[in-house]
This record gives sequence, C-alpha cells and structure tokens, in this order.
Amino acid sequence: MIDALQPLRIAHVITRLINGGADENTVISCNQAVRSGHAVMLVHGAQTRSEILATVDPRVEIVELPSLVRPIAPLSDVKALGDLVRTFRRLRPDVVHTHTSKAGILGRLAAQAASVPLVIHGVHIVPFVNVGRLETYAYLRAERALQRMTHAFIDVSPGMRDLCVEAGVGTAERHHVVESGFDLSLFRNATEPEDWPDLLRLAPEDPRPPVVVMLAVFEARKRHLECLERLPRIVARFPEARFVFAGDGKLRNAIDARIKTLGIERNVILTGFHPHPEQLIALADICLLASASEGLPRVLMQYLAGGRPVIATDLPCIGDVLRHDVNGLVPRSDDLDGLADAVVALLEDPARRARLAHAAGTTELSKWDAARMGERLEAVYADVMRGRVPQRLPGRREAVTS
Repeated sequence: MIDALQPLRIAHVITRLINGGADENTVISCNQAVRSGHAVMLVHGAQTRSEILATVDPRVEIVELPSLVRPIAPLSDVKALGDLVRTFRRLRPDVVHTHTSKAGILGRLAAQAASVPLVIHGVHIVPFVNVGRLETYAYLRAERALQRMTHAFIDVSPGMRDLCVEAGVGTAERHHVVESGFDLSLFRNATEPEDWPDLLRLAPEDPRPPVVVMLAVFEARKRHLECLERLPRIVARFPEARFVFAGDGKLRNAIDARIKTLGIERNVILTGFHPHPEQLIALADICLLASASEGLPRVLMQYLAGGRPVIATDLPCIGDVLRHDVNGLVPRSDDLDGLADAVVALLEDPARRARLAHAAGTTELSKWDAARMGERLEAVYADVMRGRVPQRLPGRREAVTS
C-alpha cells in the first residue's frame, strides 16, 4: 500500500537530455517534485548537454545508463532493459514516470518487471502520427500493448490525448492533460540581447533588419534543411533579413554547408545552444516552426508568451493554442513553400504583423506555468493511488492496491 499523502520516491526516465522540449519538461518535473518534498531520481541515457544537466536541482539523484539510446538498437535496447530493471530494484521507486517513446517502451517494461507500484507515461509526441506505414504499425502495436501496464498517461495537450484514445492507446479516464510548463514571466518580460547588433552581424551604421527566429534541435524532423532551400527567394525580396536558427544537433555541419552552398551566409545566423532563448524571441519580428512531426511543442507557447507572431506548420495538436490569422499563420505541414510565402506576407505587411503580435501576447497561457504543472502532476499520482482512476488494467494479473 502507498500512502499518497506521504513523500514518494519518483523515478523519471528519458533517453537523452539535450535541450529539447521533452527534456526540459522532464527536468522541470523533477525539480518541482523534489521541491515538494519527494525523493526524485532522474534516469537518462548518455546523450546529454551540460547546460541542461546544470538546471537539475542538486537534490535530484541522477543515474546515467549508457545503454539507453534514442535510436532503435537491439543489442543496446536489451542491455538497457536489464539495466533499468536493476536500477528500479535498487532505487525502489513508488512511481516510474517515463518520457518520450523509446524510454516509454523500455521504462514501462522494466517497471513492470521490477514490480513498481505506479507506472506513468508522458506523451510528448504521438509516435504513430505523420510517419510511414511501417512506423505507424510498429508504434501502434507497441503502444497498445504497453497501455496494459500503464496506470496513467500525461498528455501535453488535449489533442494529443484524443489521438491516443482514438487509436486505442489507453482509455479516456487514464489520460490526463498536463501542459508542458515553463517560466512564463521570463518570456513575457524578456528584452532583446544587449549584443544584438553583433549577433546579427551588423556594421555600426546598419539599420535594424527584419529578424526571423527558429528555436529547434538540429534534427531531420525540424526541417531546417528544407527551410534553407526556400530562403534565397525570401532574401531576394528582403536582402537585409536575418534568419536566426538557435539550437544544435547532428545536422549542424550539414546545415552550415547548405547555407554556404546557397550563398546566404550573410542572412543566416546559427547561434548554437543559446542560454537565453527568451531574449532571441524578444529580438524577433517573426517566430518560425517548420516541424514535420511534433506533439504540442512548448516553444510555440514560448513564442506566444514573448508576444511574437508565429508561423508554424499544421501539426496534429497545434490548433489547441494557435489560430490561423489570429495569433499566427498555419500553412499545411506538407507545404514549406506556403510557409515561405507566409514569411514574405508578414514581412511585407507590418500592420498585419502587429495585429498578430498583439493577439499572441494576449493568448491565455496560464496552464503552461511551471509551478502549476508540478501541482497537476502530483494530483494525477494521488488520484491513481487513491483509486479515483481505475488501477486494474486490462490484461494484468495483479492490480496495485491503494
């Protein structure tokens, strides 16, 4: 029996910590829980960045498992499963809370093998949407099987929840929407970087140019390379425009090479990891998101909190917060030419840009406050333990008692 009113031992599991939205969500979840008096463990793979590790509360116990990797790797995955089982048996958590698809698969299997009382899965992206048929089939089979050992799902948006329930991944009563929190006030009150002329590579006499900002990990699904292919025609219309791509990742060299091939080195700035993304948003005239697949990316809310008009591709859950021609523009996901056209349209029309910016800044975002996220996560744990959410899962021989 677990007394939900007493401090818990909570193990969060994620494959990597590299400044992505799910990674930051996981760290904030850990920090909020440890500040509430719980004993918290953060179990992650070897792919990390020092900047995000530095944001983890020192009271959180960090456990690195080199075998836990993001790509499908059968030998490493089998080892990671065994490592996770041994880790859970040693740590004896009351709750295992997994994040992202790969950690969700291995973490939930290991939690069941280690007889962890409560298993929670965080749905940051729906892995069977906007992928090929084989991936859709594989992910659906895996998620439908794993839902039998999942006491509750934490979805970052209502749209995410609905996609899962409609696909038979968990019942509606086991899905809980908890928006991915961050420090709202930081983005609402941000100012541009003091060194912005140097960042934009301006000479002292140069006027301020139009600035388009995209914050995204340099991965294929973010489509930086495809965006770059459309930039020359935008630059032909606005030769002084600057495109600031903040982030890093395995495509950094390919992106840099493509910029040079296209001859747009003057117009495209790669900042790498930037310690103050809120300042880059404050610098922007337009914020961009070109992803092929996402959940409801937290950076979208950060753009809006900064009061900037957003141009974002039509992702499955984006309508939960972004309204076309109200606080941004939403071209079709498969139409990056349309995304480029939208950039041109807003750069050509300052009045429209100002209207969208005003609506962005007044978008209701209180659900994304970090402290509120921590409180709502605790409420889900408590509801499951107290029996307000059914604990007897289909196909399980034993149920957790409360």
